[in-house]
Amino acid sequence: MDRHAIATAITSISEPGIFFGDETFARDLARRCNEFSAQLIQEYPQRFGAFAILPLPNIDASLRELEYALDTLKLDGVVLLSSVDGRYPGDPLFHELFIELNKRKAVIFLHPTVPAINRELKLDLPSFLIEFVFDTTRAVTNLLYSGTLERCPDLRFIVAHAGGTVPFLAYRISMGQIMLSGVPQGALTYLKQLHYDTALSANPNALRSLQALVDTSHIHFGSDYPFAPELALFMATQGIQNFDGFDELARKAIERESALALFPRFK
Repeated sequence: MDRHAIATAITSISEPGIFFGDETFARDLARRCNEFSAQLIQEYPQRFGAFAILPLPNIDASLRELEYALDTLKLDGVVLLSSVDGRYPGDPLFHELFIELNKRKAVIFLHPTVPAINRELKLDLPSFLIEFVFDTTRAVTNLLYSGTLERCPDLRFIVAHAGGTVPFLAYRISMGQIMLSGVPQGALTYLKQLHYDTALSANPNALRSLQALVDTSHIHFGSDYPFAPELALFMATQGIQNFDGFDELARKAIERESALALFPRFK
């Protein structure tokens, strides 16, 4: 962080998450991870924040862990994977959880995982290469047309990797409103309300598409470190600095100011 002039990092649990078919194990591991995160923040209060991991798909256990993580441990939000046990955010299973998150006006970091369909694909490719961004897109689209984003207007989602393929496919995704419900304000309105990070996406191809969809205040620096190597972190910082679509004011917003609006305790 010091080598790359990063003042504060918000940590999270990534793929493969904590659920491997055993709900008791997931519950216990969620607690261990969240308490570890809280200890890290206690030791370095200005350098770290953390998103809590929840023991999904068990909703009752997740609601209890949410209360403990946010009220007792004082973590900064929650991380959700794009799918859990083949079910996507927006599935009726998640309804009660999202109602509670909305009451809390929670910040939710949406990170991809390997989709269940990947087991059926005959592709000799690593999952992160393309399946991650596609699963993110599935999750966002399901949140959209399930009506979750309409019912829960105070949720603040940060979608990893510039939204997967959402910015590029935004118009195509919006065509679903011709036949699907859940988006009375128009699909693009909800997509523009989401926040997006730049992890592994700080390049002109991704940034131009993202910039065409959302205001700069909804774009946030993301590193993907330590899951991606330090070289990727260097490329992430340079990618934002060198992108000709951002002026100095926009860069400051992406690198710091917009994040402080979501996490004001770091001001």
